[in-house]
Amino acid sequence: MKILFIGTVKFSKKILQKILDLNYKIEGVCCKKKSLLNSDFEDLTPLCKKNNIPFRITNNINSKDSINWIQSIKPDIIFCFGWSSLIKHELLTLAPMGIVGYHPTKLPQNRGRHPLIWSLTLGLKKTASTFFFMDEHADSGDILSQKDLKISYYDDAQSLYNKIVETASSQIEEFMPLLANSNFTRVKQNNKLANFWRKRNKADGKIDFRMSSKNIYNLVRALTKPYPGAYILYNEKEVKIWKVKEIINTKNNIESGVILGKTSNSIFVKTGDGAIEILASEFTDFPKIGEYL
Repeated sequence: MKILFIGTVKFSKKILQKILDLNYKIEGVCCKKKSLLNSDFEDLTPLCKKNNIPFRITNNINSKDSINWIQSIKPDIIFCFGWSSLIKHELLTLAPMGIVGYHPTKLPQNRGRHPLIWSLTLGLKKTASTFFFMDEHADSGDILSQKDLKISYYDDAQSLYNKIVETASSQIEEFMPLLANSNFTRVKQNNKLANFWRKRNKADGKIDFRMSSKNIYNLVRALTKPYPGAYILYNEKEVKIWKVKEIINTKNNIESGVILGKTSNSIFVKTGDGAIEILASEFTDFPKIGEYL
């Protein structure tokens, strides 16, 4: 089974390494040297060089040059994990077995953009790790492998990312032999059950202290590293907030956004229904008690 691999994020590198650890040969890799679109970007070229894998750096996987290079590999199957643009018809039909993609939700639910961030922002308690055969639409192809995955209240972007990598790696172990022996099954998605998450924008990351404490907590943990971080505006400057904690507040006659108290390492802020403690941030100097955020 001749494999062509496409990827450009940390997840891509982890799965590429897993495939190599299982002693499957990668005939070629398409990747990027840099990306402003992916905060979890990872350069795959060092791993390729270490394992003597031919690679092609491209910003347009659908370009004629990219297609020609991939055709020269003559892959039986293509893996595309962590590429932020749709694959077009010519490439989709190039490999006899097709292209296997990945989406960390329980497809057909929650197709679309930023699945890990939305899962945490919305406070979901479960998701899934799904490998599927790509078609010309977003996340709608036949499912190859799907495993449920619990989301803890204490998970943040990094811990959930790690869970997803671990779960996906176990799936790779299971289905790679099935692909190699043409003994796999394809499960069609029920499009009637599908919904689509939109692309997030910068404004989606701004904390409004009129929000509930839980909503603020979910927003902060969803956007913490490796993502860009939730933020507030303080003295007309953007301040990143990396970690918060929900706390009890009994003073109901105080407006949202006021600083209730502080320690040497944190500040307490009134929210729409309670309060939060800001535990990790990029404040150069903490606001004073009684100030507003």
